[in-house]
Amino acid sequence: MAARLVKHCMCLLRETTRLVPTMAPLCQLRLAGATHKTLTSSVTSPSSPSPASLTELVGKEQVFTPYPEHQEADYLIEKATRPEQLLELLGADHSLHHNQAAHILIRLPRLLSEKPKEKALLLQDARFQRLVHLVNSQITSAWHGTLVKLLRSLYTLGLPATSKELQSVEQEVHWRLRRLKYKHLVFLVESCASYMKEQHSQELLAELLVHLERRWTEIDDSRTVVTLMVKAGHLSESLMNRLEDKCLELVEQFGPDELRKVLVTLAAQNRRSVPLLRAVSYHLVQKPFPLTKGMLLDLAYAYGKLNFHQTQVSQRLAADLLSIMPSLTPGEVARCAKSFALLKWLNLPLFEAFTQHLLNRAQDLSLTHLCNMLLAFARLNFRPEQEEQFFSLVHERLESTLGSLEPVLQVDLVWALCVLQQVRDVELQAVLDAGFHTQFLGGKSPKDQSTLQKLVHINTTARLEHPEYKGPLLPASAVAPIPSAPDKMTPLQKELQDALKALLGSADRGSLEVATQYGWVLDAEVLLDADGQFLPLRDFVAPHLVQPSGSQPLPPGAKRLAFLRWEFPNFSSRSKDLLGRFVLARRHVLAAGFLVVDVPYYEWLDLKSEWQKGAYLKDKMRKAVAEELAK
Repeated sequence: MAARLVKHCMCLLRETTRLVPTMAPLCQLRLAGATHKTLTSSVTSPSSPSPASLTELVGKEQVFTPYPEHQEADYLIEKATRPEQLLELLGADHSLHHNQAAHILIRLPRLLSEKPKEKALLLQDARFQRLVHLVNSQITSAWHGTLVKLLRSLYTLGLPATSKELQSVEQEVHWRLRRLKYKHLVFLVESCASYMKEQHSQELLAELLVHLERRWTEIDDSRTVVTLMVKAGHLSESLMNRLEDKCLELVEQFGPDELRKVLVTLAAQNRRSVPLLRAVSYHLVQKPFPLTKGMLLDLAYAYGKLNFHQTQVSQRLAADLLSIMPSLTPGEVARCAKSFALLKWLNLPLFEAFTQHLLNRAQDLSLTHLCNMLLAFARLNFRPEQEEQFFSLVHERLESTLGSLEPVLQVDLVWALCVLQQVRDVELQAVLDAGFHTQFLGGKSPKDQSTLQKLVHINTTARLEHPEYKGPLLPASAVAPIPSAPDKMTPLQKELQDALKALLGSADRGSLEVATQYGWVLDAEVLLDADGQFLPLRDFVAPHLVQPSGSQPLPPGAKRLAFLRWEFPNFSSRSKDLLGRFVLARRHVLAAGFLVVDVPYYEWLDLKSEWQKGAYLKDKMRKAVAEELAK
């Protein structure tokens, strides 16, 4: 029985070879499928077909639809330079098949890309209406690639969302989503996603995103994954998660421009994907990619926006920026400075070069760029070597324009000048005037409260660091601490409070979390007499409090100590230098008559036992007193 079956198979295969000797491999595969079907029938049916029946099968059934030969109309469509030439094909002696009519519609937006007026006239043209109707009547016969390009062209031409022809094409695309290749899905989302949102085709867009996510394993090249991240990542959280995984898989194939696009996309969506950021940073450091000026600016922006510091990447960016400094515009310099300030990374040669470059091109420097530079310098507490020239330029520009700026920006600029110890009385008066600061009193939004807090710091600067300043000042009600929900205690804060409680022994000997009228909160406050012994705080006058308490003056030789803890985020990256805000806080506390006991995180981490912590605090207090006596 098996021998007879094999002999029958051989006869059928010989007949197949004789009938279609020149058929393409694809056709042979299709015929082999048909032959297999016939062979199966011969096994199950007692009356198997003869070789002659196979001839009938090939003659009756069309195995595939061949791509039509290139016709004259195709050449005319490709060579057309004006929409009129394309529309004339409808009335000529050309029998347009379904794909040729669609190709005309696909070609039209390219010819009208810079002619918006002609595009509006085209939509009213009767020939265009006939063309759209012709394509609509043959839409089910359009090939997949032509169909997706056709949808993009209809969106680009501006057909209304209520157009029957547009809806027909959208519906056809919807039906074919399962059969479309992944590259067609990517093309749709790349070229049509924004139109779908505007044209109220959210259902089609949602279905498209679902198919992209379900078939994400089909992505096998870097361009596809980067394109999807840029065009569709913000539309679907789950798809973006898949794309990040695929990026990690393919990141070795990325070039510098693709790495840039990935970082900028993450920054735009505020997605701090640490594994992906580490992988991208590794390849930026290890591979000698040539980075253009635009890439350097975008990389600096992305790392700053995501607050992701990688020392080697930052060093390379700084070195490359220094080499192209003469080609940078003042706006690009300000943008770089702002990005590095967000990273809390101060590269002295780079920032000195920024300053020199701006001074050399002061005539091209806009007020906005100057403001950005000033705010960046204040955040990092950077005072350039040519500070006299730089701040003279700042004051010259602000003298006539400060009052015309947004109120919040005015406060930010004056506060920055306070941090850098460059503020003038006229600038203090501008923001401390009652007619100006009252707009921020009673504000409930975080932005208003932050601005009011800066006004309090400016007020403190005027009181403590400008003795010649005559006013105005903020009212007492404005400097009262703003009630807010208590923040969760940090490990350093909790350990420091426990160590201080053990050191003091009694609550009368010191206070924790002391809110002052200067806008700063002390971690602890103690009083020491001339012999270094603790004094009861509540008995003595405390002018630094919002509501001063106590009545007795301090005894001769007594010292008021303030404990200030400095957490990791309070410092510049890879540095033991405090950021500008905290330098200002320490300066104000010193100016208020306190001796400051600094408790930085990097010293506290070395203390393991309670005894070590207590001994550390005692030693810090003794050093603070000794330094004061040494003066």
